[in-house]
Amino acid sequence: MKQPTIYCEPFSIKDGYDFEIHHVSYLQHDSYSCFVHFHQVHEFIFFERIDGTYYYHQGESALSDFDAVYTPAMETHNFELSPRPKSWYIVQFVPERINSPDLSQFLELLKTGLHLQFNAETQKRIHELLPWMLSEFNSNPGSETCKQLLNTLITLVCEYGRSSINPSQKHLSASATFKKLSPIIDEFKTHSTINYSLEQAAQTCHLSPSYFSRVFKKHFRVPYSDYLIQHKLYSAARTLSQTNVSVTDISYDLNFSSPSYFIRQFKRHFNLTPHQYRQQAREQSH
Repeated sequence: MKQPTIYCEPFSIKDGYDFEIHHVSYLQHDSYSCFVHFHQVHEFIFFERIDGTYYYHQGESALSDFDAVYTPAMETHNFELSPRPKSWYIVQFVPERINSPDLSQFLELLKTGLHLQFNAETQKRIHELLPWMLSEFNSNPGSETCKQLLNTLITLVCEYGRSSINPSQKHLSASATFKKLSPIIDEFKTHSTINYSLEQAAQTCHLSPSYFSRVFKKHFRVPYSDYLIQHKLYSAARTLSQTNVSVTDISYDLNFSSPSYFIRQFKRHFNLTPHQYRQQAREQSH
């Protein structure tokens, strides 16, 4: 049986890098999961095959083949995708990159999340550029060619992308109930793990536990307790893929009750043990 491809995007880029590019693909009914999240980097996702919904600060938007989405650093977002085969390129870069003279003209545009579509000719150019960029990144990530390819990609997207957003659509981040969750969202953004009980999280937001629970599930589409576990597991997955920290140390660093409990939760969520996940991540990086 084919082993499922599991990819966990980084919240931050490896030291010494100012951008990363990866290619991700799933066959029909391959294990895929995502939850409302954010990262410390700007992110473009260029879809090849896709069917699903993008949830971001402007609300929700239906995805089609060869669309692209952009999410700025520290902005919450999520995807719900159908079980059909799907694939995409993910490009993440440090916010400072768009301060460069070549890209500064796009600063205003890139302050907010975008769902973009392109004409057939632009789609072709983008999807010729992406594999070249991935190959160059894998062989020589610090090269001037790599940097220029990223600049070209961002310029192409910003100049020729058409926003699919309905101008009358209500911004999610402007929602009064979403704003009430800001204190606990800020905690998740600044810590790889938090251990607030439902009551403590509600108190942080100056809400009653029952009201907090309803509002949290409305916007994050999972109960608070489930999100708490997911946040820890994704932190663990990134640590496994980017470092050599032992599974035992990761489990205790993230305040799991024991390594065995951590391993059970990790396998339940990713369908791989932490050791299998680390091995797969290393194989995919070569």
